[in-house]
Amino acid sequence: MSTRTFRITVRGVFDGLTPEQQEELRSRAAEHDILFAAFTPEGHLSYDLSARAVFTFRYQDTGEAEEDILDATERAERSARAWLDERGYGYKNLRSQAEDLSQAPLGKRQRRAARDA
Repeated sequence: MSTRTFRITVRGVFDGLTPEQQEELRSRAAEHDILFAAFTPEGHLSYDLSARAVFTFRYQDTGEAEEDILDATERAERSARAWLDERGYGYKNLRSQAEDLSQAPLGKRQRRAARDA
């Protein structure tokens, strides 16, 4: 059986942040800029408080079977909640979306390479 790669996006909204928490997030905004967003096993957080109080965690996980994506999504959500809770950041509207890259449609170059092979 082959290993499947999953990309999980966990989104939410910061809620009830104190002025100190807002300042802490603003001071670390450069490392959480959307321009550096990546799917990683430990999760990558991005946000832009100057625009909106929304955040996105991006996780990469693996599994053997199609249904493993459900467990991967649960792990990603738990990880995002733990990160926020450890720092005391309030949040709401947490939701996730997962993609199994083995099921993703091929891009134009990939279709051409498969056709020419």
